[in-house]
Amino acid sequence: MVVPHHPGGARLARHRLAAELADAVPPTLLADLIAVLAELVGNAVRHARPLPGGVIRVAWRLRPSADGALIQLRVTDGGGASTGPRLRTASPDAADGRGLHIVAGLATRWGVEQDGMGQRVWAEFDPVPAPRPDLVPAG
Repeated sequence: MVVPHHPGGARLARHRLAAELADAVPPTLLADLIAVLAELVGNAVRHARPLPGGVIRVAWRLRPSADGALIQLRVTDGGGASTGPRLRTASPDAADGRGLHIVAGLATRWGVEQDGMGQRVWAEFDPVPAPRPDLVPAG
């Protein structure tokens, strides 16, 4: 999907992700996916240039496996600082600088790919076993 390169773009992406994956993943994983997507889009808006047309490209993919679905989120923008996105050390009083720590903490792995058109920041979540309606939690 394509969203505008402004803070409202993150809201659009979050709502679409939630609507499309609500029945496909457990609620706790969906909350993590939404948080990571919000961070990635927010970082693109704040630190990177837009793609042509003033937009950011946002995508997600579920790849089925024997263990469940591997989920990948991708945010593509026009690139920014020469160093690209990286973890920073934020002081306790800093107003920002923690977003990629959130991404790293919630996702199984994340990374950045750059090409002549810009950059893509991605986050992957390892497979989550499919729900088993025949099993009832003890307690």
